[in-house]
Amino acid sequence: MLNLPFPVRDANASSGTDGLGNLPEWDLSDLYTSPDAPELETDLAFLEKECAAFASDYEGKLDTLDAAGLLECVQRNEKISQVSGRIMSYAGLRYYQLTTDAERAQFMSNCQEKLTNFTTPLVFFTLELNRLPDETLDAAFAENAELARYKPVFDRIRAMKPYQLSDELEKFLHDLGVVGDAWERLFDETIAGLTFEMEGDDLNIEATLNYMTDPDRAKREMAARELARVFHENIKIFSRVHNTAAKEKEVIDRWRNMPSAQTARHLSNDVEPEVVEALRNAVVAAYPKLSHRYYELKRKWLGLDRMQVWDRNAPLPMEETRIVGWDEARALVMDAYNAFDPRMGDIADPFFTKGWIDAGVKPGKAPGAFAHPTVTNVHPYVMLNYLGKPRDVMTLAHELGHGVHQVLAADQGEMLSSTPLTLAETASVFGEMLTFRKMLDRAETQEQRKILLAGKVEDMINTVVRQIAFYDFECKLHDARRASELTPEDINALWMSVQAESLGPAFDFMEGYETYWAYIPHFVHSPFYVYAYAFGDGLVNALYAVYAEGGDGFEDKYFDMLKAGGSKHHKELLAPFGLDASDPKFWDKGLSMISDMIDELEAMED
Repeated sequence: MLNLPFPVRDANASSGTDGLGNLPEWDLSDLYTSPDAPELETDLAFLEKECAAFASDYEGKLDTLDAAGLLECVQRNEKISQVSGRIMSYAGLRYYQLTTDAERAQFMSNCQEKLTNFTTPLVFFTLELNRLPDETLDAAFAENAELARYKPVFDRIRAMKPYQLSDELEKFLHDLGVVGDAWERLFDETIAGLTFEMEGDDLNIEATLNYMTDPDRAKREMAARELARVFHENIKIFSRVHNTAAKEKEVIDRWRNMPSAQTARHLSNDVEPEVVEALRNAVVAAYPKLSHRYYELKRKWLGLDRMQVWDRNAPLPMEETRIVGWDEARALVMDAYNAFDPRMGDIADPFFTKGWIDAGVKPGKAPGAFAHPTVTNVHPYVMLNYLGKPRDVMTLAHELGHGVHQVLAADQGEMLSSTPLTLAETASVFGEMLTFRKMLDRAETQEQRKILLAGKVEDMINTVVRQIAFYDFECKLHDARRASELTPEDINALWMSVQAESLGPAFDFMEGYETYWAYIPHFVHSPFYVYAYAFGDGLVNALYAVYAEGGDGFEDKYFDMLKAGGSKHHKELLAPFGLDASDPKFWDKGLSMISDMIDELEAMED
């Protein structure tokens, strides 16, 4: 199955809005100039012919190839991945610019179906590869160094060997994939089409969620209740999507004899279940000294007896409420990147100047933010919904970090450039940390330092505590779905079962908050993706501590880590820094950075 290559972020600039300045838009012509571009037709024709030729040349014959023949086979397969990835990147990015446009949706769907049909004959490749004896592959790797470079890819493919079905069933699942993708599209189109009535205007979800950070508490409450009202009105659709997606996953997992609903994600992330469990347990154990303690501080700052859910992301009373224009945001992030290493600034600069960022909030545009790597012979694209909030600046730093990582890893080629999700957040969170530290250094007063520290703590709580609570919700959801169809009320109850535990005793939960699971895209697009955020944050906190100690050569080691893409395991990548994610104490080290910031905030109260 060819999945649309996204998680659950025209060279011409759009006109400035609300003092933000000229917000850039994508120029997708580096992929294709239009949906009917002759180059696109040529690539589709190539895929149709090459997929058939590949199957004809290699099906049933992998065990007869010598090392040079196997290398040629792998490289032809890689070329197919590159061309198909280019097509789906173009179709997907174009769709996400305007998800409510029927023509764009149809174009993407048609591309997906064509590529699925073309590539169905290729299903044999991984199945036959997994039937080759270990000694056969080891001998081939020893004979051909260029082939040996692909060993990490072979290892990841062969990790699926115990869960492999018959050739016929694997082809059936491949063909059926486009049906499963339709539920993801239903989710995306439903979310993009929602309208929320705020102060007489009909707003999309991004603009409404933005109200949740408004200084005016009445507006925050209005937004929270309006979100709940609209989610409730559409809850049957969201419930159906989640029930169907979770059941589809349960059926496939059962046929594959996967030991748990999380196994497939751990395999794709190239991470051991016990490492994820150690992370999860460390974060849950730290709830009282992290989120519980911080939100009690925030409750006092806001002068409230009780916190409500619409206060979670409220600006602090001493915080300046100003809009950060696009040019200022760009300068802040670029200064931070260049201060770390000018090479990072050089890689980041074209994103701003060549139409690689789509920044503005527009009707029908997909919510959220992402960096999509496209394919290794083009370049990444970054999507934002930039509204000028300080957190939007951090989002820019985050997604640009992804983009830098993707550019550096591209030299690994199509099959080795993709980084497992657990490490894919490293450069993005590190980019945020660099930007935060640059802003902290510029703080002129204790009050400014307090505001920056509090903002960073909130971001890290959202990244670590909130995402692990999401992970626990997903674990409960998939476990419950194995036993029964779930009503909306069932899913609501599972959601609420993790919220009070993670946020702490400072909070009350309004009626309607139980439906807020409905809009989180990762639950639908990428089950169990969310722990990667916490993994990345904890890893970067530990990594930044090494950087702050000032050892020689950190920058070069850091660039080498990003350049490795998916060619090395996390143990191998972290070893040069003296770090090991399989050590439970590793996670405590990362979490202590957050705790230390809360210590400093508490000390400011004395």
